[in-house]
Amino acid sequence: MELLGVRLELPANAPVVLLREQTGTRRVLPIYIDTPEAKAIALALEGREMARPMTHDLLRDVVAALGATVERVTVTELRDSTFYAELLLDVKGRTQVISSRPSDAIALAVRTGAPIYAGAAVLDEAGSVPQDDEEEEVEEEEIIDEFRDFIDQVNPEDFGSGS
Repeated sequence: MELLGVRLELPANAPVVLLREQTGTRRVLPIYIDTPEAKAIALALEGREMARPMTHDLLRDVVAALGATVERVTVTELRDSTFYAELLLDVKGRTQVISSRPSDAIALAVRTGAPIYAGAAVLDEAGSVPQDDEEEEVEEEEIIDEFRDFIDQVNPEDFGSGS
């Protein structure tokens, strides 16, 4: 999957992460996420570093310190309107699968360069086929603009005290 970005879905101002198939019909998979994870993904996509590590930066560093690598993340299931994901880690030659929320898995994938996948059943149920390439290009530009606006308007106070 290709990570198109994070945008705010109007009128509810609900953050949504958009993934798109890289081959075939290039279906788009929208996954609604919480604001902190949206910010974490957005900051990583823009390459912004915070003065202190955010949770997903810490997770990346812990995984590396333990001698593991994130091989891939997969959105595995959609059940009762909730998406599920898994991290596939290589821990010193041994494969370890860990359950995750898709937003956390994607935030970690962006930080580690790990590929993102989605199960065929998930795409069949929740993916949509874009109308045409021209609309897709315009939508990507809108996503990037909304994403930048979102990052510029989010304040550290929105996430509570950092203890």
